[in-house]
Formats: sequence, structure tokens, C-alpha cells
Amino acid sequence: MGVQGLTTFLDNHQKIYRDVQFGRSRLVIDGSNLYHRLYFESGLDQNHGGEYAAYESLIERFITALRTCEVDPYMVLDGGSDHTNKKLETVTKRAEQRIERAHRAAKDGGKEDIRPIMTKWVFRQTLTRLKVPVAQCFGEADREIAALADKWQCPVLSNDSDFYIFNLSAGLLPISYFQWQDVKGNGSKSYIPCKRYYTSSFCIYFEIQPQLLPTFAALAGNDYVKLPKFIWSRFAPDASRPQSRLEGLLCWMKDFEQPEDTLKAAVELMGGKSQNKEKMLQSLSVGMEEYKLPRSSLVEFFVRGVVPPFLDEELIGRIPAWMQLCVMQARLPGDTLDVLLLHRLSLGTPVDHKDLPSANLTSRPLRQVMYGLLLGKETSYKVEERDREDLQLKFIRIKPTFSRVAQRLQLNSLHEAQLSERLEVLLEALGVKEELLNELPPQLRLLVAVTCYWWNRARPRPDLKLLKSLLLGMNLKDTSRLSAVVQACCHQKPDVGVAHSFSQWQVCMKDSMHLNQLLGLPLPEPDVARFYQGTLVHQLVHMRRTGSRLKRVLKPDQASVQQYRDMLSAIHRLRPRPRQGSEFSESEQAERRALNDHTNLRLFQLDYDEETEARSLARAQEDLRLDDRLLLRTRYKTKERRNRCNKVELSRKEEGRGMDLL
Repeated sequence: MGVQGLTTFLDNHQKIYRDVQFGRSRLVIDGSNLYHRLYFESGLDQNHGGEYAAYESLIERFITALRTCEVDPYMVLDGGSDHTNKKLETVTKRAEQRIERAHRAAKDGGKEDIRPIMTKWVFRQTLTRLKVPVAQCFGEADREIAALADKWQCPVLSNDSDFYIFNLSAGLLPISYFQWQDVKGNGSKSYIPCKRYYTSSFCIYFEIQPQLLPTFAALAGNDYVKLPKFIWSRFAPDASRPQSRLEGLLCWMKDFEQPEDTLKAAVELMGGKSQNKEKMLQSLSVGMEEYKLPRSSLVEFFVRGVVPPFLDEELIGRIPAWMQLCVMQARLPGDTLDVLLLHRLSLGTPVDHKDLPSANLTSRPLRQVMYGLLLGKETSYKVEERDREDLQLKFIRIKPTFSRVAQRLQLNSLHEAQLSERLEVLLEALGVKEELLNELPPQLRLLVAVTCYWWNRARPRPDLKLLKSLLLGMNLKDTSRLSAVVQACCHQKPDVGVAHSFSQWQVCMKDSMHLNQLLGLPLPEPDVARFYQGTLVHQLVHMRRTGSRLKRVLKPDQASVQQYRDMLSAIHRLRPRPRQGSEFSESEQAERRALNDHTNLRLFQLDYDEETEARSLARAQEDLRLDDRLLLRTRYKTKERRNRCNKVELSRKEEGRGMDLL
């Protein structure tokens, strides 16, 4: 976002910055900019679906560094899309570019800065756990961030070049120069080395009037202004330099004092018919208005929890009061507002090959339920989903769906509906039974329900190795051996089919969590940073397919083994019975017969070491009688635990049994 090329241009003019020792202050943070920068600049893997635990740790260290220096962070996030559509052309173009980059990443394995699907969820959950004040705006947050920082007389932390134009009394701290990983000093004298930018320094250095900065941004080209190409570099001292376009524009502007005169002269210079000149002047004026600071609405929210009136009365009246608060507190995604107000939704673009269908298709039925809850059964609205088809951005109109229970619920009172009704809507959408799900710990229920939904609906159909690798990845604790497994995979190009299947799972997870939030969390929200580590699960799939011995690198504890088999068993029991004559009926029936047979269930859990499996089969049938619930405990267990305490050999033998289950 922001002024095209300005950040790079200013990197070549370091004298406009001041070196500062930052501490003991409030700090208003452009959260949407930060969570991108933290992930992409950390070197974390981008092409295997996300390294969420490592990302969570990075966020924790960032907040710890701020608090060590007595900096109070206030995180402000973008919300829904601009309801005036002023940036629609820019947003559409970037979506098209993202589709191409995602395909290149899948095809070549290079880094293309494609944000993993659940990054924002990890960011939000971590900030909530760390008790960092967060506000999510109803639209783009730039002006609200600038107004809040100016009101509090504190700086903004961002790399968005729009903040180089806002006249901020305490200036801007660019993230690129914010050395939070290198805290200096001790105790109350701790500080973060960084650079501070003021608009006054810019104007003095480039010899232009302060009131002309918004004019400069509009003429340079930002997200709101589209102008005919003009060779401003001809006014630069050295027209051959890469950034001479902006330098030439600044040199040309030195002779002007008032924005109106500057705009008129620029339009005359660019030429064109008189009618086009009027349109250009109007467009430039609108672009300049974006840099006028409004009265801060966020002060009341951060101090008293009051929801500010971001939108006009007509629009705000379409959003129930309970939803306004949830959006502001980032307990509902900004996408909710796009569906409610604009009847459209821009879907994410994970790393994916163009020849495969969009990963978002798998979770469309879940989104249709959400659309029904938001728009109501009385309306005839459809939601325009913006998704890829091959390498093209397509706009598809999707009809909301209404289950029997959902038809009785009204959006205005949805938060007051009975928990049992809200839970029924969620579980009906996922296609699972509550009584079977209740046998699991609460924190696993949504995870297992979504995984079961994915395994039933994803096409091409995930095989058992993918399912078990996914579940195993959820249950392994971080060890030095695991780190070695992850490092071995980091530099490998991901398998296109495996990456696609796990992207489908993540999209199902994201849309299920969105629906769960809208319904007021009838199921506890899973900790995203714990349930998916991309490079690990990709490597587990690779090891299973190549016959590698997992025992050599993995050593799970008994609690992890128990949780793994509980989840595996639950998914087996939650799967719907196959219908005769359906496309997958034969294979589904064969799988179910295999899973229902104790011996084959044993083999299902031991596919990584077939030779050892065969030798241990008889022992497994005798010692580990696994029924459908896999939860039977017998008096022999007590005896084994007593013997294990006295005999090292028996203890090691029991460890081996745990590994066999995986």
C-alpha cells in the first residue's frame, strides 16, 4: 500500500532520518503491516503452509522487547474493504499478481511472499494471550492510526509509505530500522535503537512546502489516484538513476507554494482533453483528502471500550451492535463486514499450482452457511466470491444456504441464541455428531470435526498417510530431533499434491473458525500455533512414502500417543457411512472394513515400518486390544505400569509400543 516507490527512494536518502534510542513511550502500531513484515523478514518457510509455532515465538519476543523498554504497544488492524470502492482497481490488480506469485512458488519452490493462511489468526491469538490492546477498524486503518498517534503525541510503527505523508507530531518509526532484536541498556535505561522520520525533515531536505506533501503523494501515484504516465524524471538532476521519477517530481514542485496551483500546473503538463483534465483534478483532490487527519475515534475505544462511529449512519445501521464490538475487538474478521455490507468476499491465495482447483472450493459449503446467517433467509442476495481459476481471478456469485436450525436464527439476536442451537448449526455444517465429539477433550473438538470434514470432502481425496502425518504433527512436541526433521525439509520444494491437500485443510480450518466466531464460540477456539507446522508435516508425509523409519527421529511421550490415537479413532467414528453408488463408495467401504478390523487398524497405525509391524502384530493384538474407541484400560495396564517402574527393559518396551501406534 502507499505511495509507489517512496520507501525505496528514501532508503537512498538516509539524512532525512534521525537516529534515536526509543523507550518509555506509547507506540501506535500498524498491525496489518507488522504481521506481514515479521513473518516475511524472519526467514520462516513460506511454501509448506506456515511455521506457526516459530511465528508465535517471534511475536512474543517482539512484545517482550517493547515491554523491556517500557514501551506500551497499541495494535491497530485493518478491517473490511473500503465500502466506497475507491481502491477496488488496485486491490483487484494485487490479487491477480498474488495468484501468479503463488503459482510460481508452487512450481519453482522460491519465496514469493505469499502469506500462509492462518498467519493473521496466530497474530491475533498471541496478542490476546499477551494482553496487548488491539483495535480492528471497520475499514482501512491508516487514517485512524495516524489520528490516534497524533492525539497521544507518540510515534507510529509501520513500513507503509502513507505514513511518510501524514503530518505526525511524534513522527514515524519505520519497521525496517526498528532494531527490536537488539535491545540496548539495562533496566529502566533499556532502549531500542531505531530511526525516526518527520515530515519537516523531508520538506527541508527536498526544499518543498509542508502543505504540498499530500499533493506530492497524489502526483506520485498512490492507491487512490491513477494518472496517465508522465516522465517526471526529466526534471531530476540525474535522470538515469532508478528513483529519478520521484526526485524529478520533487525538483519540479520546488517552485510552488499552494496545492491548487501545483495540481493545475501538473494537469496542464500531463496534457489531454479538458474533460479529462477535470477528472484528473477531481481524482487528485480525492487522493489528497486521504492525508487529512480526522478526529481520533480510537482514544475512546482504548480508554473506555466505546465503539466509534467509523461508518455513516446508513451502513452502521446494518451492523448489529454486538457485531460492531466483536469486530472492533478483533473477535470477528473484517471479512464479516465485506459479506454484510458489500456482498462480496476476496478469498485467500495459498501457494498452489495453477493446474489444481482452488483450495477454497473445499470449504465453500461452510462459507455458504455463514452467508446465510449474515444475510438472512428473507433476502435474495448472493455473495460474490473472488477466487482463482487456473491463473485467472474470477468473480463467482454464491448462494447462501440455510439449515433447519439456522433458519430460525436472526442476526440481530444471534449472540443470544441458545448454545445448543448455535452448536447444532456449526456441527451440521461440518457433518459430525455431537455425541461422538463429546468424547474428546473440548480443545480438540473443532480440530477433529474440521479434519473429518476435510477428509470427507477434499478432492483429490487425501490418503491415509496425509491424515496420519497431519495428526502426528499436531501431537509431537518440539525436540532437537524434530528440529533436524524440519531443517531437512526447509530447503526442499514441496510436493504439489501434498501442499494442495494441506492448503485445503487450512482453508477448512480458517472458515470453520470464522463460522465458530460468528456463532459465539459454541466450540472452544483451537490454538492455531500448536496444530500445524508446515515443514514438519510435509517431511512426515515424505518419510512415510519413502519408507523411512520414524522411530529414528521421533520419540513422543505417552500423553501425545494417547491423544494421537484418540483423534484418529474419533475421525474414524465420525465419518459418515458411504452411500451406495457414490463415486467413492467402494474405496470408502474398503477403508471402513479395514478400520473396523482390529488387525488392520493396527496396520493402519504402523505403515512407516512394515517389517516391524508384521513381527509385532501378534503382540499388538494381545497387549493393545483396540476397539472402535481405543480407550479400553485393563488390569494388565496397572500391572505393566508397576513392572515398568522396576524394570528398565519393560519401560523401554512400553515406549516402543507407543511408537508403534504412530
